Amino acid sequence: MTYEAITAEANAQGNAGVTLLTINRPKALNALNSQVLEELIHAFAAYQADDTQLCAVLTGSGEKAFAAGADIKEMSDKAAADFYLEDFFGPWTSEIVKKTRKPWIAAVNGFALGGGCELAMMADFIIASDNAKFGQPEINLGVAPGMGGSQRLTRAIGKSKSMEMCLTGRMMGAEEAERANLIVRVVPQAELVIETLKTAATIASKPPMATIANKEMVNSAFEMTLDQGLIVERRIFQILTASEDKAEGMAAFIEKREGQWKGR
Repeated sequence: MTYEAITAEANAQGNAGVTLLTINRPKALNALNSQVLEELIHAFAAYQADDTQLCAVLTGSGEKAFAAGADIKEMSDKAAADFYLEDFFGPWTSEIVKKTRKPWIAAVNGFALGGGCELAMMADFIIASDNAKFGQPEINLGVAPGMGGSQRLTRAIGKSKSMEMCLTGRMMGAEEAERANLIVRVVPQAELVIETLKTAATIASKPPMATIANKEMVNSAFEMTLDQGLIVERRIFQILTASEDKAEGMAAFIEKREGQWKGR
């Protein structure tokens, strides 16, 4: 598939095993339209299917915006029945979040508003530039978050702050977002992609099967009780002890050398 609204680079900037995906609509502040959706779904599926690529980074082109929201021009004339019958926004979760088992990071530069904020929160974690701004301003349009904003934002930063942001539409700066645990780190704008790719390269250097397992473990903490989650954790740990990478990892530790992973 030839991309027009995004770019995709495997082994990005010399980082083996790391895919860099970039939303490439800078004149529209990387607003999310149907074309971006279709191309991202394809690109994430290609990343998941490529055994040589072990971590992905998603960012926006330019310095002004990661994604300044959904494309309002595309949505303004759409009827309610169309939104419902098309299950509008549904593919983001079903095709990207649920089917991408390998880890991916959002590198947020500038505005991440509405659908942009929601897309960033779908990542396994977020690294942001010092000029990043997060928000769910849908209320200003007479609507509400539709891509998980009310759910993921609340899980990340708590009810009170999430409620305030959804009801007022105000934006949260990068430093506040880090304090609120929405993001993991703030870096200078000029260093955002480089630093995020370094983090992705670290992840890509780990045993691939264990990486997927760790991601599944952490995500399970949001989906079940503590007792259920502990059972899932133990079972996955027990499965990993039968892997070739477990044997190699422990041998490498004892022999004080780097592990050579097979992903099995």
